[in-house]
Amino acid sequence: MVDKPDRKRGLGRGLSALMADVAETEAVAAKGPAAAEQMIPIERISPNPEQPRKRFEKGDLDDLAASIREKGVIQPLIVRTRDDGSFEIVAGERRWRAAQLAQLHELPVIVRDFTDVEVLEVAIIENIQRADLNAIEEAAGYRQLMDKFGHTQEKMAEALGKSRSHIANLLRLLNLPESVIDMVRDGELSAGHARALIPAQDPLKLARQIVKGGLSVRATEALVKKEASAGTETETKARPSSVKDEKDADTKALEGDLSASVGMKVRIDHKPGQEGGQLTVQYKSLDELDTLCRMLSGG
Repeated sequence: MVDKPDRKRGLGRGLSALMADVAETEAVAAKGPAAAEQMIPIERISPNPEQPRKRFEKGDLDDLAASIREKGVIQPLIVRTRDDGSFEIVAGERRWRAAQLAQLHELPVIVRDFTDVEVLEVAIIENIQRADLNAIEEAAGYRQLMDKFGHTQEKMAEALGKSRSHIANLLRLLNLPESVIDMVRDGELSAGHARALIPAQDPLKLARQIVKGGLSVRATEALVKKEASAGTETETKARPSSVKDEKDADTKALEGDLSASVGMKVRIDHKPGQEGGQLTVQYKSLDELDTLCRMLSGG
């Protein structure tokens, strides 16, 4: 008989059920087989085709397989039943892969009744909880939860035990050029380096300098500031002198009102007789940028 959990939706429902099941099984593992545990032939178990995690390091799998040969699979897989009587992995694909390397014939499982949406949600959350996750993979997990399920940063922070600023800072990394993101994913750049590059005009150029020179995060921040200063000087020299101070009283008053409203310096560049222009908000720290992003997103 399949145990059917409460159908209440919301972030953390799947995670809470998953962790509760696993904790219960681990607690009784030393005393004997858990009452809720079943042993299923390994050939009747297959991975979830929508599993967001696609890369499994061979070295890690080999190490886990060696442990399984010696001690067996202590932590059961979480699975759900398919219409044909086979089982689909909800959580634990890494253990399933390692068990095949260890040539096990059956695996301990906990069967739960998850919908397709809940399976994907639990899989993403399980990946976020991994200790070896790099910053880009973690950020991608948060982005999936927001895009697919409409969860806010506040909800994710509360359910996953993270600070909202931690989640917000990681999500900003996804705005970097793909080449820089690959450097973080491959371990060439740390998350700290990547965060410092977010306001840079040419993040890829600076990223290459950082990797080549082995620069620290502080040195990276100084490099970004130097780039910004050089860009401002170039822009000022290129702008005709007649345009530099050409700003009417209404525009200046509007700049003052907006600056007071957002708590940051606001500059409006609007050429007379034209419909378009530029509005620039200057922030002094990542916390101020976080506040601005929250304002713009309606949070």
